[in-house]
Amino acid sequence: MTQDFLVNHFLVAMPSLNDPNFHKSVIFICEHNAQSALGIIINKPTSIVLNDIFKQLAITAKDERIARQPVFQGGPVQTERGFVIHEPPGSWESSLILGDCLAVTSSRDVLACMARGQGPQNIFVALGYAGWGAGQLESEMASNSWLSTPANRSIIFETPVEQRWQAAAQLLGVDIALLTEDAGHA
Repeated sequence: MTQDFLVNHFLVAMPSLNDPNFHKSVIFICEHNAQSALGIIINKPTSIVLNDIFKQLAITAKDERIARQPVFQGGPVQTERGFVIHEPPGSWESSLILGDCLAVTSSRDVLACMARGQGPQNIFVALGYAGWGAGQLESEMASNSWLSTPANRSIIFETPVEQRWQAAAQLLGVDIALLTEDAGHA
């Protein structure tokens, strides 16, 4: 039996999580089962814009608004690999459908359509991902490194980057600014 209960959820880093890759991060979980978990950090912008990626792939952007879209650091694993979280899901070569309205795609065809102004309505682009081996994420959660909550599309696509960590915690009714950096177990 697979454990897919965190798919389409956010992981919200606790203030005590000091790993520089994940400090104050929000991760959108795309896959989670007994063997592994994969997620994309949604609040770590880079200096790269989508047009930089288009140029590397010899794609010409016809839509300047799309060309200026920021690219995020999705995580420390395979940082050259791109991911597009988008809605609506559509039908692309390599997509994982997450619920009724979201998908994550890693194939070039979605980027080519985006450059022509014909891609998904809402997009979030990241390089790299966060990954965990069997039982690793569950262990981190048990040690109070993460809060989890069902994902909210407006946080991915509409909430300003600097507010996503607090907004994701607020989905649980938690004011994360009031939490201490010291963790413990009762």
